[in-house]
Amino acid sequence: MTSTVPALGTRMAEGSALQAVLLDMDGTLVDTEGFWWDVEVEIFAGLGHALDDSWRHVVVGGPMTRSAGFLIEATGADITLAELSVLLNQGFESRISGALPLMPGAARLLAELAEYEIPTALVSASHRSIIDRVLTSLGPQHFALSVAGDEVPRTKPHPDPYLTAAAGLGVDPARCAVVEDTATGVASAEAAGCHVVVVPSVAPIASDVRRTVVTTLEDVDLTFLRGLITL
Repeated sequence: MTSTVPALGTRMAEGSALQAVLLDMDGTLVDTEGFWWDVEVEIFAGLGHALDDSWRHVVVGGPMTRSAGFLIEATGADITLAELSVLLNQGFESRISGALPLMPGAARLLAELAEYEIPTALVSASHRSIIDRVLTSLGPQHFALSVAGDEVPRTKPHPDPYLTAAAGLGVDPARCAVVEDTATGVASAEAAGCHVVVVPSVAPIASDVRRTVVTTLEDVDLTFLRGLITL
């Protein structure tokens, strides 16, 4: 079949300097941020502690060591960080055994990026075992690579995950558009030098120089992402 999609060189000549799109997972592409909180509430209830709902804003976006550590300290629960991490991963995996709900606009955006052959990576603070399960719902064919939180020296909010993704794709981080939903992820992407689109999931996030805030992923398409990179 002959493609009607312009060649990459033609698309670049049209003025866009966009080289790749890097996407967060939980709360950005899949509606799972609430799953993590439900697991945390359930585990701590079993330990005899009730979690304050206001803590959701603190723990959202990971990394797990920070989130779990905060909850242990806040509740005084008699459990180690290593023990809690195992329980959290197990509890979350049990909730994602079937098809996952995608965020509005996620399927359309992934299809558009694939149609125009835009290099795309999934970049998450979740562990590899979690990512591989979620990929069955997102479609692994949509991503040239994925980066898990347990595969980098430092996970979000450090720049390592996004720098690793850009290096794996062979692109310049400054010419990458990142889509994120939490302050932790935004900090990671900005530290890597990327342009960021924020679709806040739990806590509000303010716009900034290299950051554009939108209400929903349905507002984001390839034309929008290309407009962010003006090198």
